[in-house]
Amino acid sequence: MNLAAEITNRLAALEPLEVELVDESEAHRGHAGYRAGGGTHWRLAIVSPRFAGQPVVARHRMVYQALGNLMHNPIHALAISARAPEETKGSE
Repeated sequence: MNLAAEITNRLAALEPLEVELVDESEAHRGHAGYRAGGGTHWRLAIVSPRFAGQPVVARHRMVYQALGNLMHNPIHALAISARAPEETKGSE
């Protein structure tokens, strides 16, 4: 299983309605944590009912917990947009 599939698989624990995952590693060539081949710098947009009523910090912690040891290696950086379904209304 490739890394993007593994990340998506682990995020399933959050019962997401939407997941958009982008490997932005190449844009960080030469920066700390960069590794040839990608998989180090990611952008995640996730919508889950589990985020309802939770502050941003708690949502990020939920994502980190779902990803587990991937957050130490190989993921170096993860930009997260975590929203509850009601927060997406009118944004389409």
